[in-house]
Amino acid sequence: MIVPVPLRLAIVGAGSRGTGYARRAVAEGATITAVVEPDPERLAAFLVEFSGQPIERFDTWQGIAGRAERVADAVVVATPDRLHADPAIGLAEAGYHLLLEKPIAPTEEESARIVRAAEDAGVMLAVCHVMRYSAYSRTLKRLLDDGAIGQLVSVEHLEPIGWWHFAHSYVRGNWAREEESGPMLLTKSSHDIDWLSYIVGLPAERVSSFGSLLHFRPENKPAEAAARCLDCPLQNTCAYSATTIYRGFLGDETFERWPLAVLTTDVSAAGVDRALREGPYGRCVYDGQNDVVDHQVVNIEYSGGVTASFTVTAFTELDFRKTRLFGTTGSIEGDGRTLVVHDFVRDEKYEVVPETRGNASAADGHGGADDALVHAFLDALRTGDRSGLLSGPEESLATHRIVWLAEEARRQGAVVTIP
Repeated sequence: MIVPVPLRLAIVGAGSRGTGYARRAVAEGATITAVVEPDPERLAAFLVEFSGQPIERFDTWQGIAGRAERVADAVVVATPDRLHADPAIGLAEAGYHLLLEKPIAPTEEESARIVRAAEDAGVMLAVCHVMRYSAYSRTLKRLLDDGAIGQLVSVEHLEPIGWWHFAHSYVRGNWAREEESGPMLLTKSSHDIDWLSYIVGLPAERVSSFGSLLHFRPENKPAEAAARCLDCPLQNTCAYSATTIYRGFLGDETFERWPLAVLTTDVSAAGVDRALREGPYGRCVYDGQNDVVDHQVVNIEYSGGVTASFTVTAFTELDFRKTRLFGTTGSIEGDGRTLVVHDFVRDEKYEVVPETRGNASAADGHGGADDALVHAFLDALRTGDRSGLLSGPEESLATHRIVWLAEEARRQGAVVTIP
């Protein structure tokens, strides 16, 4: 079915990701017609930003699903991870196409139910694995498919989360505790496991993993440290000082949208300090409020013996992913911006520089990947042609399964076969 233009989108969850997708959709010519956001301050900020849009406010997603007359052509579901299943299933059953923030859901059972609901209803379900959509990733994939390094043999891939980003999201923030969100490999690095499957282009067969929460633990707290950074004598010398980190983003439009807007809708010096005094983002990182790993290694064997190693770590600057790919007639080294190809036949190196916008952070749209995903989703809605969506629901579910099995392997100290 071809959806008529102009496209209408509803936003369920108007936090930083939901607002970011709405912003990009409007820039593409879409109209925001409905929003569900239980936090009154976030809702107010959303309505102010999109004051020119004909937005109807709903208290719950059920209000959208139960309306006899459709309020939108598609819905962006960007609720907290553990609240994905019910709205995604209910809205799919009501006939709405879905752009669903990753991960699909924290558990395989919930994720499979979401995928099944979308398939049974015949609606599009695009999971926001944005890394597939960047010009950098597409260029790398084309080089491999064109045989630039012969047959791919192995891949080394690094995700440098960034020391302050990890402290923000995985110690102080929404993804600090597994029972409230999921394992860090799922909530953060399902992007990367999915990306490796896209790049390698083969089914995964075996996986192993190692990792732990090594540093952000109460026993590593300095004796003189306080419970809150605003009260701490070490706030000017601690690498994880909330006062240094968050005050340092004031005046930067990109980082005021994220991470500062996550702390408070009052993105001013006084507003940030109030959030640090009253909210979770001003707490000491060593007070034990978190339990997800701060570093992890995943090893994957794909069909035919191709291997990949993936490292994710908190202890870096926030930057683009780094990847080295080794083939039978060449190799490629990529830093998220530039690809350096070494041709063994001629023993020559050359650079390929895809278009990359901004930096690697979510605030900057992952170097243009968020823009490309939204464009592909809207184009699929306009035309009915889903070929521009680089992964379907079953493929997204399959790469999520690698993550869950990697976690099983890490906990058991085993090599796990992937069904």
